[in-house]
Amino acid sequence: MASRQNRGAKLPPEVNRILYIKNLPFKITTEEMYEIFGKFGAVRQIRVGNTADTRGTAFVVYEDIFDAKTACEHLSGYNVSNRYLVVLYYQATKAWKRMDTEKARAKLEDIKERYGIGGDIDKEKEKMGLFTPRRN
Repeated sequence: MASRQNRGAKLPPEVNRILYIKNLPFKITTEEMYEIFGKFGAVRQIRVGNTADTRGTAFVVYEDIFDAKTACEHLSGYNVSNRYLVVLYYQATKAWKRMDTEKARAKLEDIKERYGIGGDIDKEKEKMGLFTPRRN
């Protein structure tokens, strides 16, 4: 649905077909999402978050990158059930970096447990038999 004259334009590198939507009403349905986002072009897929961590968010995948760009420009700040949408381009590199840090944190906890290393200084002192007298 994007105008034909914009098809030859050079797009910024962050622009892609996948939009990440935040601040959605928790009770929004997929049909309502298709109604809102379908106005800007053919939508391939919509995924609405349904767990406690992902409620209020969604991914919208367009068939055409220019339709996604138009939707992002027009729907950022759009009011749905007294909530203003935050529409961003999905950036896979940021998502993978977050996953990598979670894996690294889990690996660090595993190593701490394996070697009996903790992060609590008071507990470490107790293990070593070092006690700091407390003043009353």
